[in-house]
Order: sequence, then structure tokens, then C-alpha cells
Amino acid sequence: MNPTGTLYGVGVGPGDPELITQKAVRIIRQCPVIAAPQTGQARQVAFGIASQAVENLDQKTILALPFPMVKDAEVLSKTRDELAAMLETPLREGKDVAFLTLGDPTIYSTYWYLHQRIQQKGIPTQFIPGVPSFCAAAACLDLALVEADEPLHVLPASYAVTEEALALPGTKVLMKMGRSLEETRETLRKQGLLSRAMLVQNCGLPGERICRDWENEPLDPSYFSMIVIKEERP
Repeated sequence: MNPTGTLYGVGVGPGDPELITQKAVRIIRQCPVIAAPQTGQARQVAFGIASQAVENLDQKTILALPFPMVKDAEVLSKTRDELAAMLETPLREGKDVAFLTLGDPTIYSTYWYLHQRIQQKGIPTQFIPGVPSFCAAAACLDLALVEADEPLHVLPASYAVTEEALALPGTKVLMKMGRSLEETRETLRKQGLLSRAMLVQNCGLPGERICRDWENEPLDPSYFSMIVIKEERP
């Protein structure tokens, strides 16, 4: 019986292909099958980043996995089962598969749900870390995310950001903004936090935008939007 392949969840970083790790490049090169989420811009961007770092990527077998942009638990579970089955086929044939994901595969990544399912089938899985988008955003802002005893809170803004979460001490990072950007700005304004909230869009990608004062700026509800709120220190 042939051994199964390994499923690698490969973080390609936030956008700049120079931020892909050497290990990620090695894993992508060695895998004959490349998988990427086909959700809005995500597949195009993740594949495009990897293509700039790894030669002849389009000559490999490419699996485009259609993730629906919904929150219905039943629909998501059914879709994830189907996508895991798509991955299982080449893995059972002994082929290694690299699943490309933006940023890091352990941070709000669609990959995690497939990682669990494949692992439960007794097939080897492995995370390949990537540079998180909020670290790249902090570098763009010329800012230390946290210092001294400050905690860091990473919040998914595609869900409702509560007053309690925004009141947490330390630095808040609001990720996965999407269409909730305008709503989030209004929430921050009401909480008196907008003056300390810094917006980064398309970090490391074409059209990168940094706004330190965006109270009255017209907004493009880009999926690749992030807000960093630094706590005032004496």
C-alpha cells in the first residue's frame, strides 16, 4: 500500500513576496499539487504572491477550492467536508499538497477547517507559518504593536465588535474587515476611539493605503483592511 501524501497549510504572508519564508518556498516547490481558496480575491492574491516567489507554479496541478462567503454553520460544514474530500484524492495517491493561505495558517484561516478533517482521516498534516498581516501592518505604520506589559487583542471585525472588546486594555487589531468597514468606523467614533485608530489597506499589495486620520475619508470596503488601535501611554 502506497503511503499517503502530506497536507501542508502554507502561509504566504500578507502580500509582499519577499516576506514568504524560505521554508514555505521549499514546501511549495516540493509539492506537486497546489490548493488555494477560491473566494473573492483570496485565491488570486495567495497564488499570485506564491508565483512571484516560486518558479513555474502554474505547471503544477492546481486545486481551486470554492469557499462560500456565508456564516451558515450547516452550509459551511457541508462545504468543508466536500473540499476535504477533494484534497483527500491526491493525498491518497501519495502526493503532497500545499494549501496556500494569506498571512499565517493559524490565524482566522479557512485552511484550519480542512486541516482538522484531513487529520481525522489519518493523513499527515503540517502547518508552515507565515508573517501575520497585522505584523506587516505595524511595520507599515512604523509602530510597535505592544510594549512593556501591554497585551495584544486580535479581533475579527467581520463579526460584531463589542464595546467590551474595544474596552480591553492594550492594543486592539481589527482584522477581516470586508463590508463592515463603515459600520466599524461608526462604532469607533461612538466609543471615542477613532482618533487613535489607524487603517491599513492592501498591506504589501498594489494599492496599499495607510490612513492615520480617516474620520472623514471616503472608504473602499476592501477585504484586505485592518485597523490598529494603540492604547495611549503616559
